[in-house]
Amino acid sequence: MLKGKTALVTGSTSGIGLGIALALARQGANLILNGFGDAEGPKAEVAALGVKVGYHGADMSKPADIAAMVAYAEAEFGGIDILVNNAGIQHVAKVEDFPVEKWDAIIAINLSSAFHTTRLALPGMLKKSWGRIVNVASTHGLVASAQKSAYVAAKHGLVGFTKSIALETATTPVTVNAICPGWVLTPLVQKQVDALAAKDGVGDDEAKRRLLAEKQPSLQFTTPEELGALTVFLCSDAAINVRGQAWAMDGGWTAV
Repeated sequence: MLKGKTALVTGSTSGIGLGIALALARQGANLILNGFGDAEGPKAEVAALGVKVGYHGADMSKPADIAAMVAYAEAEFGGIDILVNNAGIQHVAKVEDFPVEKWDAIIAINLSSAFHTTRLALPGMLKKSWGRIVNVASTHGLVASAQKSAYVAAKHGLVGFTKSIALETATTPVTVNAICPGWVLTPLVQKQVDALAAKDGVGDDEAKRRLLAEKQPSLQFTTPEELGALTVFLCSDAAINVRGQAWAMDGGWTAV
């Protein structure tokens, strides 16, 4: 379905980002991966699906790095057709104890990076008369939790940003939407599971159950594969009139 298209997925060397990248590659899209840590393993996984794959290690908190990554996409792949803004970090603390540098980093990576990628990639999409922008927000872009002020602020901002750019592009062949996952068992969430297990003195399985029970009525983690399938749908012709949506995939979290 996406053969000949090029997708840039930020924060895609593991977790949600890699799941989305693999789903797009299965539909024939060429991929540009981004993220810290090992890149060779994820590159090999994507390449095994028979598409062209590249990698750029841009630090998503640095606008100059982001510009260099978009320039790389244009030089090596002919531009970006699908942009998935997924890069994100987390820190948990009460606001009076929240480190200023952590606040600045979360806002930069979880929110400002999407502004920089979008402003740079969108002109090429408009020139080609086709484009898809998918921002990976969170249920925390729709509702709040305590001790996550920076993350909640960034994700609410990302949902608002999505709506604004969707309106700006409403009469064009470029669509802009957000996905709002609930609990997904990524390395980021596993750290919270570990912290809960240590605090409550319980095992891993019980800590997972307690974490899910707090927020997610289905008592099931959303998976990267499910989020990848939703992204593929949003990139399809069937979703041409889905614009400016914040699509929750959260096991009922935001239904209550």
